[in-house]
Amino acid sequence: MAQATVPADAAGTGPTRARTRFSGLDLLAFALLGTGLLAVATGLVPPAGALATGGRILPILIFLGTVIVLAELARAELFDVIATRLTGWARGRNVALFALCFAFAAATTALLNLDTTAVLLTPVMLATAARAGVPPLPLAMTTIWLANGASLLLPVSNLTNLLAADRIGLSVGGFAGAMVLPQLAVLVAVGACLWIFYWRGNPARYLPPAPVRPRDRRLLLAAAAACTAFLAGVLWGERLELVSAVCALVLVAAYARWDRAALGWNLLPWRLLVLVTGLFLTVEAVGRLGLADLMAAMIGADPGAVGVVRAAVTSGLLANAVNNLPAYVAGEAVVAAGHRDQLLGLLLGANVAPLVTAWASLATLLWAQRCQAAGVRIRWGRFALTGAVTGVAALGAGTATLLLTR
Repeated sequence: MAQATVPADAAGTGPTRARTRFSGLDLLAFALLGTGLLAVATGLVPPAGALATGGRILPILIFLGTVIVLAELARAELFDVIATRLTGWARGRNVALFALCFAFAAATTALLNLDTTAVLLTPVMLATAARAGVPPLPLAMTTIWLANGASLLLPVSNLTNLLAADRIGLSVGGFAGAMVLPQLAVLVAVGACLWIFYWRGNPARYLPPAPVRPRDRRLLLAAAAACTAFLAGVLWGERLELVSAVCALVLVAAYARWDRAALGWNLLPWRLLVLVTGLFLTVEAVGRLGLADLMAAMIGADPGAVGVVRAAVTSGLLANAVNNLPAYVAGEAVVAAGHRDQLLGLLLGANVAPLVTAWASLATLLWAQRCQAAGVRIRWGRFALTGAVTGVAALGAGTATLLLTR
């Protein structure tokens, strides 16, 4: 995910290729890792603490790296075909295209990962807009708002979910059962805001483009089978890093048989893995410098409704100020182990509220790179204003539903 890739072209000609130069996000990744390693070297983070952090995030890194490879290879055949079919299924109607794009982005986030949506679905959606001759910004905003807003349902949907599920001890089914109604409430709020702010001004009709044919039907079927197997493994409750690794290897083998040129080391999102590792080490260091005390004071120790609301608001504010991953990790460290609802409130804020600033989530940073590469101009003032309204609406709806259904 942190790998910089060129956007998909109008024909969906294959997996994206990495740029050789370093981007600002790459430099941020190295800076965070350097800061974390410096904290370990100076003793601010004891070696035992660093090893414990490494042991906790290793399965997450394996999952994240392999699911990106899976989705990157699937995009070249499967995602491009699905996205262009959406414009045909909508029959030239703006409202139908909105509903289909909304569902596609939400499903991709929930079933794969929010960063997968930002990295892979953004160029696909922008290319789809170009084919249909519709404004690209509504599709771009649908992608990023659903990357964040639809990331509550399953442990795979967001890195923070993996941490929360492990902390609470919930199975995939248990986690989904706890979050399904808050997730639906969030989707209603996000959908209403998307329509009001970005979609209702579009022309009511557009000319549907011709459907895109897959370059190789064998690879299309292999990608569909690998993604279906991944979803089945997740729902079955298998270890996520094992499921994603096996499915990615199966699809890599298919490409090695039928399109070896598409394979390369650039498929591995090493920059993202560096960034996530650096974030965890840096957050642990900052927590020892006083962040933990601040979070404890803001979140409080009330396991009831007040504590849930305080946790949700605190993590949402910190996510927009810093980033959602450190916001969740810092908050988790001060929430008592038995306060399940308070931890879920913390998760809600970290997942659905980071819609205001460009750095509020890794997904937003990656999405902004893809938009810039495709020539789509983002007016950050409008982004922040509409994101603030949507974030408040989504967080309020999700938190209220969580409290009403606990």
